[in-house]
Amino acid sequence: MNSATPRRRSSRRQFALFVVTGGLAAVINVISRVGFSQFLQFEIAVFAAYIIGMITAYVLARRVVFPGSRQSLSRSFAAFSLVNLVAVLQTWLVSIGLRNLLLPLIGMTALVELIAHGCGVIVPVFTSFLGHKHISFRNPP
Repeated sequence: MNSATPRRRSSRRQFALFVVTGGLAAVINVISRVGFSQFLQFEIAVFAAYIIGMITAYVLARRVVFPGSRQSLSRSFAAFSLVNLVAVLQTWLVSIGLRNLLLPLIGMTALVELIAHGCGVIVPVFTSFLGHKHISFRNPP
């Protein structure tokens, strides 16, 4: 017998959907970073790719994860963007820190930028979910 309440099951399902849709947005983020890196510095390419990933994540979150949100598009996107400012800072710091400090320290030389950026994209999953659930897509009282 499953002792989880319907609300807890709903939150777990919502988090699972967030991870799946966020994963798709992260893949788009990383692929676009590889493309941007062909003509931009790594640090700038990470930011540009994050914007592409964020727009993808917003559309998917609004339609799939939080479809019952009654927030207006402009309000939810503004809140989504603010939550993502924290996430992009986490992503950037982890990506740059891994690329410039940790990975060279352990002697890694292959795929350093891809590994650093991939790890940087994963870090803000939990903080972003909570921020979007309670800020970006919360229903007004």
